[in-house]
Amino acid sequence: MNEFFSGMTTLEQAYWYVALIGSALFVVIFIITFVGGGDADLESDIDVADGDHGGIGSQFFTFKNVIAFFTIFGWTGITCIDNGLSDIPTIIISTAAGLAMMFLTSLLFYWMGKMAESGTLKIENAIGAVGEVYIPIGANRSKMGKIQIKVQGSLRELEAITDADEDLKTSTIIRVTEVVSSELLLVEKLTK
Repeated sequence: MNEFFSGMTTLEQAYWYVALIGSALFVVIFIITFVGGGDADLESDIDVADGDHGGIGSQFFTFKNVIAFFTIFGWTGITCIDNGLSDIPTIIISTAAGLAMMFLTSLLFYWMGKMAESGTLKIENAIGAVGEVYIPIGANRSKMGKIQIKVQGSLRELEAITDADEDLKTSTIIRVTEVVSSELLLVEKLTK
């Protein structure tokens, strides 16, 4: 191994060390991630209502991204040196390539996070939705019933009341007009 590094400049040796260590860590993280070893960034999964959802910036400096930076930085530096570039352009190009990899990786995780967002129902999204009565609803808020409506892309069965002067029977087409509580909707009969 010493023979391999003996004919190299200090910069070239540094790039090789960074590339080899970065690649080894990258392979370990890749295996852990896909075998189901959890999140190598050691972040907790906390769902806080109305909290800061971060965005791409909050995912830029993660352990995975730093490893990706050093891996691409190292291999790009080796490639630049092998192609005869001097030290300054090599450092600039390898740094830019490493940062680009960090950006692409954080963008990928941001998109994946958006796709895997919580399926928790935000009941306010039900206002204006049209559906049908599943369990009859008593007139003038006398008896709670159930409705079926499509909210946030999925069919939901939710409790509802009405201010109408007549009961809303099963299969009556309704529109949600108000959120009464976190689990109760106010509906009206939809007239043609």
